[in-house]
Amino acid sequence: MTEDRLLGGRIRLVQPQSGLKAGLDAVMLAAAIPAKPGETVLDAGCGAGAVFLCLMARVPGLRVIALERDPELAALARENAALNGFADQVQVIEGDVADATLPPVQHSCANPPFWPDGTAPPAVLRAGATHAGATGLLVWVRALANPLRAGGSATLVLPATRFSEAASALRLTGFGDVGLYPLWPRAGVAARRVLLTARRGGRGPDRVTSGLILHDGAGWSAAAEAVLRDAQALPG
Repeated sequence: MTEDRLLGGRIRLVQPQSGLKAGLDAVMLAAAIPAKPGETVLDAGCGAGAVFLCLMARVPGLRVIALERDPELAALARENAALNGFADQVQVIEGDVADATLPPVQHSCANPPFWPDGTAPPAVLRAGATHAGATGLLVWVRALANPLRAGGSATLVLPATRFSEAASALRLTGFGDVGLYPLWPRAGVAARRVLLTARRGGRGPDRVTSGLILHDGAGWSAAAEAVLRDAQALPG
């Protein structure tokens, strides 16, 4: 196990030394969720808890339902919630996104596994956390939709190559107002990761935002620093 720090040291995160480790994707996903104090958020496939911890550092008074099928990671999520003073606000449920029964929430989020079947590197071969083909991605989106109140938001972080199928899955599951938020490595460089947001029952047009340029010169851009170090919401 390692203990890492996120958000400029605001969050302590104990996580496995090998395999999937939380980092940029988790912080950016948390910064994109439009939750307000007092609301309840579902973190589907929460792992060790990086996403919900970063969100709770930014938005006070949240309640979190954290779903994780791996018992070891679920235990770590509970440990990390307590380590950061959020134990009373977080309910970690061991279960699969395909069949979990969850209480109602105002927001849901996920960082779905993104390797096609049979292509995951050996170092990240964790039970049920390594692949999501087109059908698998639809299962994840349904898991975000099922407990979501009408008008509630769903937020995902994905490889840029999968945004089209994810947007289709969102529409098939009753979402609208789909928004694409690219994470540009540098100005003029194609995005490798994107954030998708949507509203359950939304009827507005899809939109593409200007996104966020992560690096400027030799380091992080000022806008990225505000998210990564200062626990700010994503701009735009």
